[in-house]
Amino acid sequence: MQFNIFLNPERQLRNFWWVLIFFAVLASMLIPSILLTKADGGKLAIELQALLVILTTAICQRLRSASFFEVCGRIDKTWFKELTWGLLAGAALMLVPAMILLLSGLVEFKVNAIDARSLLMSLSLFVAVAISEELIFHGFLFQRLINGAGIWVAQIGMSGYFLLNHSDALRSAGNLGYLAAVNIFIAGLLFGLAYLRTKSLALPIGIHFAANMVQGGILGFGVSGSSNSGILTPIFKHELPWFTGGQFGLEASIPGLLAVIALTLFLYVFKKR
Repeated sequence: MQFNIFLNPERQLRNFWWVLIFFAVLASMLIPSILLTKADGGKLAIELQALLVILTTAICQRLRSASFFEVCGRIDKTWFKELTWGLLAGAALMLVPAMILLLSGLVEFKVNAIDARSLLMSLSLFVAVAISEELIFHGFLFQRLINGAGIWVAQIGMSGYFLLNHSDALRSAGNLGYLAAVNIFIAGLLFGLAYLRTKSLALPIGIHFAANMVQGGILGFGVSGSSNSGILTPIFKHELPWFTGGQFGLEASIPGLLAVIALTLFLYVFKKR
């Protein structure tokens, strides 16, 4: 039987081409949007980026004659239950390392005056980041790779892509960049496992959002090297950046690395009932 580069044995377009189509559709909307905002001297808002990723996913699913909810999971009671578990897990992912640093005397926290506007801006930012990144890294592309090449190829490939997406921040982190890179790569595996265990993006979105929001919007640490104004401000008492994460955030700390490893191992052995 002659090999068909475009169609699989079921006479469906091969997943490789769907990956290319996804990037082509996204680029067709993203590039003009970036050029227009740059012409006005601005920067493309992360909320608009999230909207473009949602539209791209919807268009590609429409072209496949498939439902958008096949990618993100059907929005029902179970979806919100998984989202809640994700929020709790993501919060613990940052609260546990922060508590270790506090109890060890390496970090103290100063309470800031609550600024409702800043808090709402942080919420909007981190919701958009969680949705856009999970749709990019564990949505349409991830699921096409699973179908075409298998789970481990998809996991390693998309976790590497997730790491590459943070390369600018890692370069500016100096020696801490190596520790942060390991943490971010494992976090990519964690989010992928969260999807694989539930076949829904509710759990990974919840973990992703809560981890960023608690780390930056509440505790005031950096988030992947980006400074944040939180409800609290961490004050470093000793120069041990490899243990505290320094200005990069808990993602570049030893307690943060241990926490993400622990949650990843838990999801690896977890079997959904």
